[in-house]
Amino acid sequence: MTLAALIQAFTLTDAVALALLVAGWWGLGWLIEHPPARRPSVAILMGDMRREWMRTFVTRQPRIFDANVIDSLRQSTAFFASATMIAMGGGVALMGDTERLAGFVSDYTLQTSRRALEVKLLVVLLLVANALLKFIWANRLFGYCSILMASVPNDPEDPLAYPRAAQAAEVNITAARSFNRGLQSVYFALAGLAWLAGPLALAGAVVLTCAVMARREFASESRRVILGAGEGRRG
Repeated sequence: MTLAALIQAFTLTDAVALALLVAGWWGLGWLIEHPPARRPSVAILMGDMRREWMRTFVTRQPRIFDANVIDSLRQSTAFFASATMIAMGGGVALMGDTERLAGFVSDYTLQTSRRALEVKLLVVLLLVANALLKFIWANRLFGYCSILMASVPNDPEDPLAYPRAAQAAEVNITAARSFNRGLQSVYFALAGLAWLAGPLALAGAVVLTCAVMARREFASESRRVILGAGEGRRG
């Protein structure tokens, strides 16, 4: 597809809606990871909880519970990685049959060219591919974390115990950050599917997705509970 043909397939409204999708995906992700100091996100609060977990891990005997938690986290990343691989396969197959998709979309919106549909699906697939890479990396990082946890001495008085636990905590936080980025890409990939119904539908889906994610990170009931637990611990 030439650049001229690509430009002809889209309108200015399409370009604005696509820019809104990219800005929402990148901007909200940045805000979640770098929130205002007075209003930390759930992701930041959970990072503190992960550090607290590893400090508690040093003195917990036996450590079977901690091993089960790490295994559960790895299973979650593996599940989402498998799901995104299946989604990518379905998306690639759909790109090979855009004529049928065009017939379906035409029932709900204006006539859309095959080239335009291919590009819209490609944007969704790029987001899904990014999610897949994030989930795979998160799975591997949780594996690194489990090895670091296994290297923590059983004796809490050992000078290596708390430093090694702190290393495990930071790797655990990095893994969780990668996992969260993968989930964010999935959310915006779902929003990107609305582009098939037109640029206004895409813009509306992006705004709705941003609102839902922002509420969960900054105004949810779970955040209030987690924040209260942190304040109680400091008190």
